[in-house]
Order: sequence, then structure tokens, then C-alpha cells
Amino acid sequence: MRYLKLTVLFAAFLLLTPFSAQAAEKTLTVVELFTSQGCSSCPPADSYVGELAKRDDVLALSFHVDYWDYIGWKDPFANPQHTVRQRRYSRQMNLSYVYTPQVVIQGSEQAVGSNIADINKKIAKTQRNDSVPVTIKQKSGGDVQISVEAFKDQGSAEIYLIGFDNSHSTDIRRGENSGRKLYNYNVVRGMRRIGTWSGKAVTIPANVLNLAKHKPDNCAVIVQSKQTGRILGAAKLSLTNSGT
Repeated sequence: MRYLKLTVLFAAFLLLTPFSAQAAEKTLTVVELFTSQGCSSCPPADSYVGELAKRDDVLALSFHVDYWDYIGWKDPFANPQHTVRQRRYSRQMNLSYVYTPQVVIQGSEQAVGSNIADINKKIAKTQRNDSVPVTIKQKSGGDVQISVEAFKDQGSAEIYLIGFDNSHSTDIRRGENSGRKLYNYNVVRGMRRIGTWSGKAVTIPANVLNLAKHKPDNCAVIVQSKQTGRILGAAKLSLTNSGT
């Protein structure tokens, strides 16, 4: 497990620029892995995300961070916005550092990414909470329609659209994992804030094709509390057979 001490306060979290035609109705628990191909402790956590990705009740996402790129291998999926997102969680959870592999469950619990028992325990814990109903409907030309239903006593929230790929394999030529082939799953390629929610039903049109340089395999929507960072609701949609 690799740590990076937080030495300065970062600016407020940046505004970041679902499987079949309609997202499943099941409540989703969002599991975010902060990982790096430059970290030798990360492959077991990456592998477990591959297992979580098979679950209908979990939205597993791999956010590759960029702060280990200097130690020998530049992660092709690393994005400084992912690092900003992880640092925001660290502040909300009163941690003085960021590290890999770290898992954040539903925006409110964190665990070492290779500690499967702890992750499963916290997934079960967060699944007992109420969830705001969220759906995604496929339109045409990369267009989707996101609906967030009315729900009381949740406060204000931000709505994010995320594009992610099913899997990638990479031959590592330098750094701590030199000589290995690494497999990453549900790799986030783009994330953008598309609106806000304050308890009343909202419907938002969006397009998934401008989330990343290429069309992602899937998209997801998360509704996240502005005050606490807790994820109030989520939905996911496969784009691989949509013809977009």
C-alpha cells in the first residue's frame, strides 16, 4: 500500500468535465477504487474490482491517479481529476494522506483496496441506507436521458455522468510492476458534472460521446451530496451494443 502525504490544502473539488436500453431498477452501491499501474500493491485490488464488476447491485469504478507517475511508469489511464476526487474524500474523512489502493464505498466509507473482507462488510453496511431512484435511458447518437426521482431529506447534491471501459490489459515496461501484464476493470475514462438535485424530480439530457477521446463501453450516473460526499443514488448503462 502506497501513501502520499497531503501537505497543502487543495482548491474546492473541480467540476468534472447505464445495462440495456434502460438502467436496472436495482439499488446500486458505488465502489470507487483509486489505483495506479505504477503501484506494486494495486494489482490484487484491481483484480477484485473485476469481480465486483460482475455484480448487479454494485457499480465498481477504477479511478487511476497520477501521483505515482513520476516513479518510473506513466499510467495511461491516470487523470489529475481522479487525484482531486480522492483528495476531496480524504478531507471529508479526516485523513491526512492519500494512498493506493484505496476503495471508497458509497462516498462514505473507505478501506484498503486489497482488504476484501472489509470492503464486503462496508458494502453490506451502506446497502442498508435509503437510495434515491436514478435511471438512464438510451436515446440516439450517444444521447442519454437521466432521471432522478423526488426524495425527501437528502439535502442538495451534484449529478455526475461517467464514462468507463469494461477492461484493459497493459504490458508494463518500467517502474514497480515492470515486466508484468496488468489487467484493469471498469476503467473510468471521463467524468463530468451535468446538473444539481435538491430533492425534486429532475430529468437531464446528456451525451456520452464527449466524455472521453473515444466512446466508452459504459456510462453511469451518480448523485452525490454536496455536504458530505455520500452517494445518494446511481445507475449504469452498457453502451457496447447500443449502436451509438
